Amino acid sequence: MFGDLNRASIISYSAAFVGLITLGSWISIPFFPIPLTLQTLFVLLAGTVMKRSALIPVTLYIILGMLGLPLFHNGLSGIGVLLGPTGGYLAGFVPAALITGFLYEKASKKLHAAGLVLSITVIFGCGIAWLCWSTGIGITAAVLIGLVPFLPGDILKVSAVYLIAERFS
Repeated sequence: MFGDLNRASIISYSAAFVGLITLGSWISIPFFPIPLTLQTLFVLLAGTVMKRSALIPVTLYIILGMLGLPLFHNGLSGIGVLLGPTGGYLAGFVPAALITGFLYEKASKKLHAAGLVLSITVIFGCGIAWLCWSTGIGITAAVLIGLVPFLPGDILKVSAVYLIAERFS
């Protein structure tokens, strides 16, 4: 283990991204019914930086939040957050980070952009599906509540991640 720079970078990046995702959960722009946070920006950025290893900090973030550390939006924690109406969005972070990471392992800028769009689509897909199931509302209502108000902000976040990642490539 001593002298393994790859392992050391994964550990340090993981710690940094757990912290950044947590910080992003505290930075919110009020929207109804779910506040717009910067969590997704840091989840996607983790994928661009750590590639497939981004699965580690994102999963760790969710596990630590489930165990009671106040990491979720406004210091919430516990399994109840994941079982609540916004839990699907949090669960969608895991495949989104993995998708972004896999596609950022390729050299194609088109695949990078597609990976970010696909990742945010997965987050919204998981979130809307869970919102429908956990609250009993229909798909149209879930899309109007859980997607439409957030599209402009998430388009900006995806664009920012793409620009930041290309700057560091």
